[in-house]
Amino acid sequence: MVVKQDAGPEYGKVAVEDGAFIHYQHYKRAPGDTCVVLLHSLAMNHEFWHLVAPAIARKTPVVCVDVRGHGLSSKPRGPYSIALFARDVRAVIQDFGYRRAVVGGASMGGCISLQFAVDYPEMTAALALIDTTSWYGPTAPEDWEKRADKAASEGLASMVGFQTTRWFSDRFRSDHPDLVQRCVDIFLANDVDAYRETCRAMGSFNMHEQASMVTAPTAIIVGAEDYAAPVEMSQHMHDAIGGSTLTVIPAARHLTPLETPAIIIDALEGLLDRASAG
Repeated sequence: MVVKQDAGPEYGKVAVEDGAFIHYQHYKRAPGDTCVVLLHSLAMNHEFWHLVAPAIARKTPVVCVDVRGHGLSSKPRGPYSIALFARDVRAVIQDFGYRRAVVGGASMGGCISLQFAVDYPEMTAALALIDTTSWYGPTAPEDWEKRADKAASEGLASMVGFQTTRWFSDRFRSDHPDLVQRCVDIFLANDVDAYRETCRAMGSFNMHEQASMVTAPTAIIVGAEDYAAPVEMSQHMHDAIGGSTLTVIPAARHLTPLETPAIIIDALEGLLDRASAG
């Protein structure tokens, strides 16, 4: 099912193997065997990339996915896993007929991107790991279960203050209240059961050792003030992934594709160049 927008991206849904549907936004510049796939953070949707995707789409096709359980994608009962999300991404890429993808994601989307690169190296032209980690640490299952329980017992609205201070720096929140409010609105629109299952998937995610298996050109980007996925987590991935680059953005926090989109655009364009050269 595809809805064509005048002078803009296409929207539609791809059916995946278990009968779920994955919603997408597709900027199709020209036929080719490679695209860029962008994956949003927890409780966001494809709109997360609205400051980045149009710029990248001037050069190459771009697909922004609503991860299972988010946006307009299916929200089936769990359990969910990061590997399942990566499998959904593969299905979307294959449905479009692309052979390879530059896969980039922020936070949860970065976890999915890393999983994708390890599970499907032949399809990974390059990798962007933004504000993310290969593992949230030994207490991750308990930590994420507590967040899931809070959402279920107190509602997503109870978490807004906590979320917004993690997402953006104090100055950015002051200077861009409309953008912050749009993120809050998307967050509050989430299905609580799907949110809980996604939290559990994040808690069980662990690619700490497997990160070294990545051979694709890789850019790692993190805000210097990110305390959701601190710089040390990016440093570990940088140390593990041969030939990777690490960019630490001063005064930025956890959602740098929204706080510092120009830096993310530059990084993705650089990855496109590296993928083409390879």
